[in-house]
Amino acid sequence: MKIETIEPHGLCAGVNAAIAKALGLRNAYCLHELVHNEMVVGELKALGHIFVDRMEDVPDGATVVFSAHGVPPAARRYAAAHGMTVVDTTCPFVAKAHRAVRDFAGRGVPVAILGDPRHVEVEGVVAEAVDAGCEIVGVGAPPFDAAKFSGRRIGVVSQTTMDADEVRRQTAELAKSFDVETAADVCLVTKERQDAVRAFCGGGGGDGGLAVLVLGSRTSSNSRRLAEVAAKCGARAFMAGSVDELRALDFSGVARLGVTSGASTPERFFEEAMRILRANLI
Repeated sequence: MKIETIEPHGLCAGVNAAIAKALGLRNAYCLHELVHNEMVVGELKALGHIFVDRMEDVPDGATVVFSAHGVPPAARRYAAAHGMTVVDTTCPFVAKAHRAVRDFAGRGVPVAILGDPRHVEVEGVVAEAVDAGCEIVGVGAPPFDAAKFSGRRIGVVSQTTMDADEVRRQTAELAKSFDVETAADVCLVTKERQDAVRAFCGGGGGDGGLAVLVLGSRTSSNSRRLAEVAAKCGARAFMAGSVDELRALDFSGVARLGVTSGASTPERFFEEAMRILRANLI
C-alpha cells in the first residue's frame, strides 16, 4: 500500500491562536470545548481548566474562555454582569457570520442559517439572530417555508465547517424561491483541505482501491466533512482520533492511502500516525 500525505492538512491559524491563548492560562473556565479535539481538551484539563456548558456554572469574577465556535450574545452580557475576565478565542470566520446576522437584522432582512442545528457554532449564530430581532427563515438545509416569505429578500449565512460545494448547492436551491443576499462563507482553511482531498481522489486508485484517512475527532465537524468529501469522490473514507482508533482500522484492499487531518488536530498526532502507518503498512 502506498501512503501519501495530503497537503495542506492540520491546524489552522485560528485554532492555533485559540490553543495558545488557553495554554497561557491556568484554572480558567471554558464555555464548551475550546476546539473539538480530545487531545487538546485533555491537555487543557491537565492545566486545571474546567469545561462547562452554561455560564451559570462559572463563578463570579472568574476567568472564562469563549471557544473558537463562538458564543451567544447572552453569554457576553452574563460575563460582564458577573465581573468575569473574558478570553475570547472565537474564530474570525465565525465572528464574521455573527456580524452578518446583525447587519441583516439592522436592514430588516430575514436570514436563513445553513448548518447543523445541533452544532454549538450554529446555536450561537441562531442566538445572535434572535437577540438582534432578525426574522429567521430556517435553520439547517432547504427547503424552507418559501410561501411565508414570498417576494422577500433573504440573507444567507452558513456554518464555517460545511462542505463548500454543499453550501453553494443549498444557496442555489434557496435562490429558486427567494431573492438571496449571501454572506455564507466556509472557512478558507476548511475549503483548502476539502479541495486537497478532492484533488487526491481525482488521481485514481489503481486496481487495489483508493482511500483517505482523516486524522481527527468524530466530534469535529471539519474533520467529518473531509471524510464525507472523500466518500463523495468515490474513495473509501477512514477516521481516527487516537492511536488506538488508528490501530483498529482495517486497510485491506487499499492500494493508495491519502492521509490528512482536520483543522483542530494537533500536528504531533499526525506525525505519530504517519510513523505508525509507515512502520506497519508499507
